[in-house]
Amino acid sequence: MRIGELARATGTKAETIRYYEREGILPFADRTDGNYRDYAPAHLATLTFIRRARALGFSMMQVRQLLSLSDRADKPCEEVDQMVQDQLDEVNRKIADLTALREELGQMLTDCKGERIGECRVVESLGGRR
Repeated sequence: MRIGELARATGTKAETIRYYEREGILPFADRTDGNYRDYAPAHLATLTFIRRARALGFSMMQVRQLLSLSDRADKPCEEVDQMVQDQLDEVNRKIADLTALREELGQMLTDCKGERIGECRVVESLGGRR
């Protein structure tokens, strides 16, 4: 399949596919006689893996690691499990940060009873007036 077909099949831009090739996490495709990239089903599987891992928040370095580990079917999966646990911990930390942010912003609105900027508790809580 050509790059456009691979892009459509995975919801990935062609430039992103080229980037993944340059970065070495997606193998370079063979070339046709007309010098077009010719992607195999293995490329589709790898790109799907990469896209899913990125959607779950894994960094490019972590994706590389996961791909490397996925090539070792006989190895115990504790290293993969630890990477997922670390990612889950990070997601939970971000959720806690966002929850605190939501509460603070909500409290700012609740505290603001003024009708003019001069009485605005939101402006005041941001550091006062200039």
